[in-house]
Amino acid sequence: MSTNQQLFERAQRVIPGGVNSPVRAFRAVGGTPRFIQRAQGPYLWDAEGQRYIDYIGSWGPMILGHGHPAVLEAVQKAAMDGFSFGAPTEREVELAEAIIAQVPSIEQLRLVSSGTEAGMSAIRLARGATGRSKIVKFEGCYHGHADALLVKAGSGLATFGHPTSAGVPAEVVQHTLVLEYNNLEQIEAVFASQGREIACVMIEPIAGNMNFVRASVPFMTRIRELCTQHGALFVFDEVMTGFRVALGGAQSVYAKLIPGFKPDISVFGKVIGGGMPLAAFGASKDIMGLLAPLGPVYQAGTLSGNPVATACGLATLHEISKPGFYEALATKTRALVEGLTGVAQEAGVPFVGDSEGGMFGFFFAASSAHALPQNYGEVMATDQPRFNRFFHAMLAQGVYLAPALYEAAFVSAAHTAEDIAATVAAARNAFKA
Repeated sequence: MSTNQQLFERAQRVIPGGVNSPVRAFRAVGGTPRFIQRAQGPYLWDAEGQRYIDYIGSWGPMILGHGHPAVLEAVQKAAMDGFSFGAPTEREVELAEAIIAQVPSIEQLRLVSSGTEAGMSAIRLARGATGRSKIVKFEGCYHGHADALLVKAGSGLATFGHPTSAGVPAEVVQHTLVLEYNNLEQIEAVFASQGREIACVMIEPIAGNMNFVRASVPFMTRIRELCTQHGALFVFDEVMTGFRVALGGAQSVYAKLIPGFKPDISVFGKVIGGGMPLAAFGASKDIMGLLAPLGPVYQAGTLSGNPVATACGLATLHEISKPGFYEALATKTRALVEGLTGVAQEAGVPFVGDSEGGMFGFFFAASSAHALPQNYGEVMATDQPRFNRFFHAMLAQGVYLAPALYEAAFVSAAHTAEDIAATVAAARNAFKA
């Protein structure tokens, strides 16, 4: 049996950094990444047979936990019928209908294979719909690794401290305007000076790539007003929050707080694929009608609407649409955050946390202020060394958290009260240490 260290050394010989997505390398926290052999329910087992309570959930998709029987059955049946056809299937239609049924802002959508692809396509569509070039994004928000969006992004870029990526020419990002998250003055100023040139504003409504940071209601309200006033489109990146924080996504959460609220274009991923490579972007019929083959905005994908992935997504959506699912998930997630906060207070550790639905995050406050960060700068001011120590203390006790301060975490329906209690007990030990 190979150890994690042996596998990592082997991987580094053939894969850059030994990983196929940067944050997996443990560079931010130090140590050796765990090579996962299998998963079931809320648990992972690594190459050495160590079991972990999993709060990554494949970075969000595994809302039902790993290996849910109904999802496995659907995937196995679909695989028997064929892996890929390069032609339409009924299941693509069914998945589109299932998503649209829960998201009132969407009348049509298109399926793609990744969140990056969906975000990139949404930007192109917004530019095509408005005839404008400039886009607004917010520091610390990550919308995939398309060139135009790799400016002061979050996620892995936050982890490694790079505000941009090498290999992205300046002229590619010259039309990308980067503002501070939750800063009303900046969004007002940029629309006042360049409103007629802005194609869209793209936002993570609850940012999960600088850990867990909510857009304030006044901030969200004003962006919607400014986009409407200036003819720009409001793009909601719900790759992470979609069907994770609520059945209707984060936009349903804000619609309860802001009368009549809805975005113009929505981007989804993760949960809608149930763990398979699948994402989507959608809008009104008028906007979506601009896409080829109907309109002049080109977008295509060989594996888009893959029959095995759509089976996985459909089965997942069926399960999470059952009455009471999100109430139970949110209760469980709140119990975890409250438990962690409680044992931190017992130990006198400055700690703040927040959650929505099955998504949560926490920070080690740099002072006794105990205030939740509101933007990227405030996230960067929290105590990263303390987070790193906490991460390893939890890992040693069989709790698998994101190996970086800048990532949100996830609870699944498979997590039990005993799992939550064991996690809180592990945190109590970690805080004492």
